[in-house]
Amino acid sequence: MAKPNPLQEQLLKAGLAKKSKVAQVAREQDKARHGKGTKDPDDIRREAERVREEKVARDRALAAEQKARTQAAELKAQARQIIKDKKLPPEGESEYRFTADGAIRTVLVSDELRRKLSAGHLVIARLDDRYVLLPRAAGEKVSERDPSLVVLDHGKPNAGTGDAPSSEDDAYYAQFKVPDDLVW
Repeated sequence: MAKPNPLQEQLLKAGLAKKSKVAQVAREQDKARHGKGTKDPDDIRREAERVREEKVARDRALAAEQKARTQAAELKAQARQIIKDKKLPPEGESEYRFTADGAIRTVLVSDELRRKLSAGHLVIARLDDRYVLLPRAAGEKVSERDPSLVVLDHGKPNAGTGDAPSSEDDAYYAQFKVPDDLVW
């Protein structure tokens, strides 16, 4: 039995409390401090199982998230490596302008490269803060891994536009002739 506290001792000495009552209060305080009675072993087992299942589910979710991040980083690295390996050497003095990230960008190309870009045989891809030309096959491989790196691809239908032009627009603009030597 626990030793009574000083207040309990004073109450006993003054005759205001009985020794049995003090012992009972001490036992109740001890029970309250150490838990409110014993739990059923089945309840303890069920609670432990529930906690273990929650931990396993949380661990699985974290592992899946980590795996997805790792896989995305790996695909991005593969795309960057393809761009580095397959990029065409810069050549030409003519500027080819295109829009990327809401701004007009420029790449120097020759007349032959300009024709290939317009025909969709070449694509423009982002490499760090530069833009490079890639053959179409390499551009498709990069698009499979990280579509955000391919900036311009005339080989895809409606590449770079949000809406397909309507036949009314085509009929209207057909009356305007575009010069053959127009370079934007």
